[in-house]
Amino acid sequence: MTGILPIKKYGTHSALNMFDEYSMTNPGLFLEFVGFTQTEVKSLSQKYQMNYDEMAQWYDGYRFKKNISVYNPKSVVTALRLREFDNYWSQTESYEALKIYVKINYDGVKDAIIELLAGEKKRIDIRRFTNDMISCESYNDILTLLIHLGYLGYDLETKEVFIPNKEISDEFVSAISGSAGWEDIASSIQASVDLLNATWNEDAQAVAEAIEKAHIETSIIKYNDETALSYVLSIAYYSARQYYTIEREIPAGKGFADLFFRPRKKYMDKPAMIIELKWDKSASGAIEQIEDKKYTDILKDYKDHALLIGINYDKTSKKHECIIKRYA
Repeated sequence: MTGILPIKKYGTHSALNMFDEYSMTNPGLFLEFVGFTQTEVKSLSQKYQMNYDEMAQWYDGYRFKKNISVYNPKSVVTALRLREFDNYWSQTESYEALKIYVKINYDGVKDAIIELLAGEKKRIDIRRFTNDMISCESYNDILTLLIHLGYLGYDLETKEVFIPNKEISDEFVSAISGSAGWEDIASSIQASVDLLNATWNEDAQAVAEAIEKAHIETSIIKYNDETALSYVLSIAYYSARQYYTIEREIPAGKGFADLFFRPRKKYMDKPAMIIELKWDKSASGAIEQIEDKKYTDILKDYKDHALLIGINYDKTSKKHECIIKRYA
């Protein structure tokens, strides 16, 4: 028996209690058959002369245990058949379910989705899920349902959920656009194009003002340290994911760079960017830290085409400050 949802349980003495279930939370022995494996997709990409890195960004991300990476098979096949990378998930029945559940904020569901969109992982308890789409009344129920529908990945070892890839991330953005209560977040994501252009143009004042606006619009996030600031930056720079792989706390030089925007192979004309965040200190101090701790070591492949960006939030003035310096 197969299906996207596990078998519904009616009470303790279910008539189907002799079944072993292999689901999206734990596919067990069938892990590598949930979708296409990395090896299979690499082979298909080569056969059809499609860019593997693009394929991975769009459709990879479902990971369970043993580090096996699984791709959405339908989307991979459609991309190969049409020879174009795009979102092939929309307009399904499950998408209508997603739109319903993003409007609900049971026990902090909305807060969790914002953090997931920012690239974070969230620990949840999947044990009380009753295996249907009707009885979801809690934070854990809704996020567990979204795992089974394919909208969230699940790490069996850490018990954490995450948004697996660009295709699914775009699905969440589509679902919140026009949804009541999500206007500020949707506005911040839409404004991310202007923020990215201002960054490329080295317009530090415009960047600071855009981050200020994003902070107000994502005020649901408790804004009290550099981690919270990084959440806001991740939402504010949402459109950058088209051009970059965004890495957090990446080992660099004598420490860890807060954010590294690594241009994807298709967009090597875009500048690599290191962003260092400060909380109630100074943007100039952030730039000095990048240089003094030699975070610039990670820019060895991007010389003459990279930006160093320092961002500080002042608790007293409640203002953001930005300095952008061209790396040479």
